[in-house]
Amino acid sequence: MSKLFLLLAFGVLMNQPSLPIIKNNYVVISGCSGGGKSSLLSALAEKGYTVVEEPGRQIVKEQQTIDGDALPWVNLPKFLELALSRYIYQFTAHSHSEQTIFFDRSIIDALQLGCSQGPYFQRAAEHFRYNPRVFLVPPWEEIFANDSERKHDFAAAKKEFDELLIKYKNLGYETVIIPKMSIEERVDFILEAVKGCGSP
Repeated sequence: MSKLFLLLAFGVLMNQPSLPIIKNNYVVISGCSGGGKSSLLSALAEKGYTVVEEPGRQIVKEQQTIDGDALPWVNLPKFLELALSRYIYQFTAHSHSEQTIFFDRSIIDALQLGCSQGPYFQRAAEHFRYNPRVFLVPPWEEIFANDSERKHDFAAAKKEFDELLIKYKNLGYETVIIPKMSIEERVDFILEAVKGCGSP
């Protein structure tokens, strides 16, 4: 059993929060669904950077394969429970690395505004800390498209983006809006902004 999980377990048993784990080399790219985030992350991966895929799409694929109900448009609380577990796993799985790692969304994305959630969602977001500068792709209707894993419309995607701005700021992150530019220009924008975080 790792030291991390022992420390977390001790904190729970003592009913006291353990110290936050801060990974400045973990750079989050989040934002509006359908805003070009996946293309941007793929381009970063092609440059040799480690990119951690968002768990949401994988969960959807798995649930559709087994005819499960943990789908965001069927059972959102169950879907978010699975997502939170995977976000934490992803965070800890790369904790040995000091190189820059780009995360497609983060634990904060699993938080819900104005909805009842277990307190462990908030505790997880406070405990596992990414680079304080978070990059968000804005709503971009011209390139937005639905698919088998993205069933919401553009209005819902824009609402999601607005809520993300609030959630990240509430947790003390600086949000940087990625300009609507070509993929190559977006990559250059990100890499210029994260200089010093590490190298591929």
